[in-house]
Amino acid sequence: MKRASLTAFLTCAAAAALAGALAAPACAHTSFEGRITPLPTPAVSASAGASASATVSAPASAPAVVQANAVAAHAASAPAPAPQKTASAQAPRSTVKKRHPTPVVATARSRAVAQDDTPFSFRGIPLGITLTDLREANTVRATPHESALVCETDVAGGDIGMPFKSYASLTIACRWAHRTPQGWTPSHAVVDGVPASEHVLRFAHDSAGGPLRLYEMSFVVDAATAFDLRDLLAARYGAPHMRGDPELPLLEWDNASSTITICLMPNGGHATLTYLLKPVSPRAKGIERALKISQFDEG
Repeated sequence: MKRASLTAFLTCAAAAALAGALAAPACAHTSFEGRITPLPTPAVSASAGASASATVSAPASAPAVVQANAVAAHAASAPAPAPQKTASAQAPRSTVKKRHPTPVVATARSRAVAQDDTPFSFRGIPLGITLTDLREANTVRATPHESALVCETDVAGGDIGMPFKSYASLTIACRWAHRTPQGWTPSHAVVDGVPASEHVLRFAHDSAGGPLRLYEMSFVVDAATAFDLRDLLAARYGAPHMRGDPELPLLEWDNASSTITICLMPNGGHATLTYLLKPVSPRAKGIERALKISQFDEG
């Protein structure tokens, strides 16, 4: 009986003490009363995504969150910075100038102008060379290779049907010839790699007492060689002037001191190739007449 009463008493005392503590909380913290603290979205690391475990960041205060949102909005509205140049792009450009190709047209024109006063030449034999210089150079453009230049001033010229003339003659003619057991025999001048059927080199005094100078070189070639020469000369000196009959045109290349002509013969199987030096000064009528006669003589 006494034990039951004691147990009831202790129970009531404990209930009374608990009720008093709840009624008057002496150490309650009220700094966050009436405020709602927003919780930011939890930040998940890359490793946590792979292992399916997330790490939540600590809650931030409301002022810090507002300030972060303002900074983010300002960054989004600001223009993107210009990309910085790499080290290779910032390096100074080289001062070496680029080489520009030489204009082909200008070069060709300059060469043509430079050649206007230069007489044409046949395989290294220029118009205007003296007979003495040509013989000393021993320049032979004929076959066989042991040929030599024989002129009307030489006794050997009679062997190849040439008349004998003195060195003082107004004009003389020469041909390449070679020696045989029977005497001298005419050789064949080589034109464009093909032996010509006929050829003659003519010399004249450009002044009284002056040396004999080469003023004409004429060759008779076949039609195929003539067409090859036309293309070769056109590539070197440009398109020719066309004169005479259209069916048998006279093709002419001209510069300040000389001309080159190709003329097809009426038979159509051959053509003449002629290199002619222009006179430096007007000749007297007697000299001009003598030159014309010499162009049609047998020599």
